[in-house]
Amino acid sequence: MPTLAAELRVSLSRASRRLKAERGDADLPDPQFNVLAFLHRDGPMTPGQLAEAEHVQPPSMTRTVNCLVELGFVRKDEHPTDGRLVVVSLTDAGRAEVLETRRRRDAWLTSRLTAMTPDERDRLADAIELLRRIATS
Repeated sequence: MPTLAAELRVSLSRASRRLKAERGDADLPDPQFNVLAFLHRDGPMTPGQLAEAEHVQPPSMTRTVNCLVELGFVRKDEHPTDGRLVVVSLTDAGRAEVLETRRRRDAWLTSRLTAMTPDERDRLADAIELLRRIATS
């Protein structure tokens, strides 16, 4: 079992790194893209909520958000009920960057899947639920 665990870990890490190499035109670092992806999926959030979601310290998230503001991918607005806070939202440019990055990643993966046999693709499809269970445990 330890050998299977080690081989699976290495394979998943390599596949993840390779997939993440497919990026949109802005070529954002992973932490910045992750913020855009969270906002795209979950909607506007405070920097504190983003820091918690990304498991980073608030000052680090503030720097990331400010960089994304400068790039035009997010905007900061006043919090509707707490004047001490801001709410971070995607701009149209940020939404486009998320969609383009996802399109490129899907295209790269589709090209790899197309090169496989139908049986290999079926085996991968069967493994999806197992990998999902591992990821959420």
